Amino acid sequence: MRRAAAIPRVALLIAACLTGSVSAQDRAADPTPPSSGKAGLAPLVLAEHGSFFINAQVIETRYPSGNGTPVAGHISGKGMYVQYEIPQNRRRTSHPVVMVHGSSHTGKTYEDTPDGRMGWAEYFVRRGVPAYVVDHAGRARSGFDPSPTNQARLAKDAGTVPNFPVFTNEVAWTNFRFGPSAFTPYPTTKFPVQARDQYFAQLVPNTETSYSESARITIAALAALLDRIGPAVILVHSQSGAYGLGAALDRPALVKAIVSVEPRSCAVADPDVQTVFAHVPLLTMFGDFFGTDVGDWPGRMAECVVTVNKIKAARGTADNIHLPSLGIAGNSHMLMMDTNNQQVADLILAWLDRHARAR
Repeated sequence: MRRAAAIPRVALLIAACLTGSVSAQDRAADPTPPSSGKAGLAPLVLAEHGSFFINAQVIETRYPSGNGTPVAGHISGKGMYVQYEIPQNRRRTSHPVVMVHGSSHTGKTYEDTPDGRMGWAEYFVRRGVPAYVVDHAGRARSGFDPSPTNQARLAKDAGTVPNFPVFTNEVAWTNFRFGPSAFTPYPTTKFPVQARDQYFAQLVPNTETSYSESARITIAALAALLDRIGPAVILVHSQSGAYGLGAALDRPALVKAIVSVEPRSCAVADPDVQTVFAHVPLLTMFGDFFGTDVGDWPGRMAECVVTVNKIKAARGTADNIHLPSLGIAGNSHMLMMDTNNQQVADLILAWLDRHARAR
């Protein structure tokens, strides 16, 4: 599970790259495109790295398969997959950051960008901040419960099959504001449109709908993760905006700040502002191209501004950053993948350094 090593990740390969002595076999095995912009980086030295599951439960099932006679048994479900990297040269004033993806996505959101540049997870670690990247409970590496679908197959009752929504390439392109129509980019977009196939390949169905409490199981798993690792910052995106707020409500003493990147929702109840969010700093952030009104992004940011103002009125710490207002133009919904993703990450890190310093 844990591998305490203080050893550079893929150290031999990276060191060979830096000295120009990579073998043909190593080059064939290296998935990073030559134009990725990673050439010349020092080895990434970690104190620990690994992965684990959190909050998994034993579930009874009679439908491990949709073929043949039902068979009683048990499966593991509702848990959340977590991968982590803790830098050797950790900044002692920085809390770990838990990175939570959005709808139709996985933890890949925070790994290398579609065009092979450094993603936020590695960038935060290189800045001395431990990173924990998760897959929503019920999705991707976290697994899901196939029992309802298998039962429906045996019963020939399509009406009981859960809905597994996924963004099509066309809808993702416009709703996530890469361009005004499918596969036509905005002239000033910072999304790496030339690598669109690498991006589309990472879109997956929201299979957590196999559980009736689909959103709640991720919030519960985030709370359990905080119980395990201690105080941390929750960085959420899009669909998971509400999950960061829910985790703070469940573990107000352990959530040291919420960074909500283009959240689907910022709604909080007034009593919760006083009891929780006046004490948990909140940063919300939005990109460009709101003039399209696709996905009601202006309305979503307006809701976040209302929440920010409520928290400030309660003498808490909260800010909303609309990047174009800072003179930073061209960002899509996927800010962590845009060509200026490190500039955006620096804004987040600077805000955390001001408002969520570890003692």
